[in-house]
Amino acid sequence: MRIDKYLWCVRYYKTRNIATTACKKGHIKVNGAVVKPSRDVYPRDKIEVRKDQVNYSLKVNDLPPNRVGAKLVDLYRVDTTPKEAFAAQELLKYAKDYYRKKGTGRPTKKDRRDIDDYQDDQNVEPTEDN
Repeated sequence: MRIDKYLWCVRYYKTRNIATTACKKGHIKVNGAVVKPSRDVYPRDKIEVRKDQVNYSLKVNDLPPNRVGAKLVDLYRVDTTPKEAFAAQELLKYAKDYYRKKGTGRPTKKDRRDIDDYQDDQNVEPTEDN
């Protein structure tokens, strides 16, 4: 089975076209090598998928006949992704929480006060007491 079809079947990508694009961009590695979308995948292959700034690691157990339900995905792959990868994603989510998109207008009064407080904290020099 092709690698792009396999990743679509085990629900790592919503469409097969997105999986193909990820392969072409070099986000997919099989046994440590960057692969094309047409590369065949076999049981016991190790796949690395770079998606949403997380490196997923998985091992192929079996090849599904077609796209499987979410509850059946574990029959066809073993997820070996370390927990630290998801912790980094959690921090990234908090960093994006306060981000204002370009073109959303002037800063609000609260935004301005936060900016002023931040600048004041940067300008204050620590004092030494001897």
